[in-house]
Amino acid sequence: MNPVIFNDMKEIFDTGLVDWRRLYGKTVLVSGAYGMLASYMVFMLIFLNETQPDADIRILALGRSRKKMADRFGDYASRGYFTAVEQDVCASSSGIPRADFIIHAAGHSSPRLYGTHPVDVILPNTTGTLGLLEKARADQAEGFLFFSSGAAQGLLDDRDSIAEQDMGYLDPMDVSSCYGESKRLGETLCKGYCRQYGVPAKVVRPGHTYGPTLDLNDSRSFAAFVSDAVHGRDIAMKSAGDVMRVFCYIGDATLACFKVLLDAPAGEAYLVTDPDNVLAIRDLAALVASLSRRPGTRVVRMHREAGDTHVEILPMTRHPRISVAKLQALGWKSRVSLEEGFRRTIQSFLTGSAA
Repeated sequence: MNPVIFNDMKEIFDTGLVDWRRLYGKTVLVSGAYGMLASYMVFMLIFLNETQPDADIRILALGRSRKKMADRFGDYASRGYFTAVEQDVCASSSGIPRADFIIHAAGHSSPRLYGTHPVDVILPNTTGTLGLLEKARADQAEGFLFFSSGAAQGLLDDRDSIAEQDMGYLDPMDVSSCYGESKRLGETLCKGYCRQYGVPAKVVRPGHTYGPTLDLNDSRSFAAFVSDAVHGRDIAMKSAGDVMRVFCYIGDATLACFKVLLDAPAGEAYLVTDPDNVLAIRDLAALVASLSRRPGTRVVRMHREAGDTHVEILPMTRHPRISVAKLQALGWKSRVSLEEGFRRTIQSFLTGSAA
């Protein structure tokens, strides 16, 4: 395992916040398993199996590409406890073995797709969620976790803070709403299955999350900055950089997601981010430049390419004051600073493959 990822797993384990034994001997299905945050949850399950003699956690890793699964998890994907399920999350789950816990993280989050493939964005959050909730109901699963987004809260008016219950405007006839609207429906399905059928569904709304499993081809600025730093290029900024962002290191987010899965009340939603890590994009560019592999790396201003339709509607894009009091009430707190988090992220790419 990449040493940065291994150390993150050990750090998560050592917090003592989660009773990992509740997963021992159980089967955990993770959809979108090789995605950025979902793969960290899979790595945590792998870590438990590899370091705890009595863990015996069976991993069902669902994704559309067996090759991407192997690329992400390396030799671990061939372990006896690991089963790669190669299919679209919207397909029937009838052939998938019974699961005790289901983590639904499959979906398309890149803003590049909102205007070109809106249906592909909508279906995993709606049809895919419905199918997995039905599976959780049939399997009498002990836990179900849906990866939603702050985008489900829509565009909010100026206010001092944003919490889970704050909801704003989304125009269903604006094609860029395909992500937020479908996440909203996914959340409503979770609440409905919890209320009507007793499925212990919980919802997390991760914000801007970064770390060693980051896709360097992601269209978002912080991913592009890391890519520049890893490849020894100057940091290219395509705007004035005065927009504020709220970031959360992937290790902290992973711990939060497991805590919600195992300990949060059913039928509840939780914002997952780090309100202490707020930074303007230009300041983040300068921070990443200071951590680059090449001494003397500069931040340079670039113009957007023609046809670049990058769209972001996360409320935390406009309102950086996010309340995670509900998550903190479960005992969670962030541990990794922005500087340390981006240092780990860059180092992970310089030390080898993700697995």
